[in-house]
Amino acid sequence: MEYYRLPLYILFGILPSLVWLFYYLRKDLHPEPKKMILKVFLYGMIITIPVFFIQLGFSELLKQFQFFAFFVSYPVSIDILKWFLVIAFTEEIFKYLVVRSVVLKNKELDEPLDIMLYMVVVALGFAAVENVLYLFSPIDNLSFNTIITTTIAISFIRLIGATFLHTLSSALLGYFLALSFLKMKNRFTLTIVGVLLASLLHGLYNFSIIVLESPVNFIIPIIIIISLAVFVMYDFDDIKKVKSICKI
Repeated sequence: MEYYRLPLYILFGILPSLVWLFYYLRKDLHPEPKKMILKVFLYGMIITIPVFFIQLGFSELLKQFQFFAFFVSYPVSIDILKWFLVIAFTEEIFKYLVVRSVVLKNKELDEPLDIMLYMVVVALGFAAVENVLYLFSPIDNLSFNTIITTTIAISFIRLIGATFLHTLSSALLGYFLALSFLKMKNRFTLTIVGVLLASLLHGLYNFSIIVLESPVNFIIPIIIIISLAVFVMYDFDDIKKVKSICKI
């Protein structure tokens, strides 16, 4: 592999996450400590390692299920389990666990909006590594111009697609987490609902793109992205109006 491809892929893999990070940080009226933002972002990058091996293990396990009559008769069931449970759920639950262990008991957490913001930050750290890995291509002997053009194109597509989805699904989960601390009696229920909704929409996005055929594989992801974007923008503004301090 050419010497310049590694730094090129790292740069354009991380760039989409940085673009969205600066966007979301500007929406916070009371900026969070840069050290804490960096810490959560790095944790988001680190969890890609256990998530990868867990997904790999469960994917191999799913292959064994194909021997059963039900899965042979309905092969789409394997795809549903893979994209909704193995991929989407594991990613969303690990992002949640980072925020739960690193953020929710931290003294720097002083307003509900912070929970949504940190969920987005950990998602962007995760997406950054995912983007870098996605850019690596087994195809060799490509011209310099082709590599540059392809890298920029993929990075842009990831910016408005997969990376944006990671921020939106995690922000959705963050909204329910914020509500759970404002409505303590329903804390567990709201957390579960947030995890399941984030996983469901994340899984549907991936399932639509990979499994379904055109034009459905194009229409459904767009609807999910737009719907989540509207919902999250509204809820960011809604959570901003909450004046009470989080008591965690």
